[in-house]
Formats: sequence, C-alpha cells, structure tokens
Amino acid sequence: MNRRESLKFIGVGSITAGMILGSCRPEVPEQEENTQPEVLEAGRQDFEIERDRKLLSEQFFTEHEMATIAVLADIIIPADEKSGSATEAGVPDFIEFIVKDIPEHQVPMRGGLKWLDAECLKRFEKAFVDCSEEEQLQVVDDIAYPNKVKPGMEQGAAFFNRMRDLTATGFFTSEIGLQDLEYMGNRPGTYQGVPPEVLKDFGLENDDWG
Repeated sequence: MNRRESLKFIGVGSITAGMILGSCRPEVPEQEENTQPEVLEAGRQDFEIERDRKLLSEQFFTEHEMATIAVLADIIIPADEKSGSATEAGVPDFIEFIVKDIPEHQVPMRGGLKWLDAECLKRFEKAFVDCSEEEQLQVVDDIAYPNKVKPGMEQGAAFFNRMRDLTATGFFTSEIGLQDLEYMGNRPGTYQGVPPEVLKDFGLENDDWG
C-alpha cells in the first residue's frame, strides 16, 4: 500500500461535521485579490451562514505560515499520475478555515510551525520554506514516524501528526480527493431486481417476488 492509499484511511476516518462543512464550500479563485469564497447556503440556517461568512472574512495564519503549510501539505500528498497535489485540492485554505472553525487547533498548529522553523534554523540557518527539498525532507523524516521519534523531537512529531490528519481530511473531502477515492455519491438509477445468481443460491427467481 502506497502513501496516498494509506492516507485515504486517515482522511475518510477522521472527517468531522465541521471539517465537511469547511471542505464543501466552493473553491477559492486562484490568486484573485479581494475575493472571498461563497458560503454554502442550501439547507442551512441563517446563523450558520453568518458564522461561516465571519470566519471566511478573518485570517489566522500569516503569509509565511501559509507558505509553510503549503509546502508541508504537498510533501504529505504530492501530485501523482492519478490526481493533483494537496495544494491543488485547496488544502491550505481548508486548514486555515478549520483552525478558525475548531480553535483548539490554533495553538498546536502555530506552535508546531514555529518549532519547524526553529529546527531548520538550528540545522541549516534558514526557515523551513527556504530550505532545499532535501533539507525539508530530512527534517520531516525525523518527525513523520511517531514510533521512531528521537528524544527532543516529540513536539515536532505531534505537530506533524496533526498536520497530516488535517491534510488528509482536507484532500479527501475536496473535489480532487473524492475523484481519487472514486466516490460516486448517490445517483438515480433503475432497480433491476436481485441478481439471478443470488436468487439461484436461495432457490428463487425474480417472479417469486411479484
């Protein structure tokens, strides 16, 4: 099982109502200034719509933090021959929304991003986003496997676990991620009855059902 297949279980298994709400909003237009995503209104109460509008109008992460999140997200779920990367699926915007929707993510995420930069400054004398891909992966490899984390790296590992969970959830609830899962959803169709081979096992035919 490859990394993307493994992450499907994380993404599908860790979806919460708040996360689904955030991921179902329309995609943000690429790099357009002074635009906000529209809030999903169908089937929702006024106070829910107003709350989402308020959250979307606010900004929690700094530009530098968002850039770091984007790099990490694409390390966790890069583009492959089947589908796009985490950033192409809008994962950084999803995480920005979620930390406002579920505030208990805020301190661990911000603290983890600061830990990551501090570790890179100590090793390479530059922030994580300014490191080479090889340097970035060197640090990520040290915090990506909880059972192998060395003493002193526990905060980094806890942060990366949270980042990985949010990335997987954001990706596999996006349009790109649902296509990756080959999720068809509820679709209208024609009921053809019980398959003949199944009925045969029970000594029945479709006519027996009227």
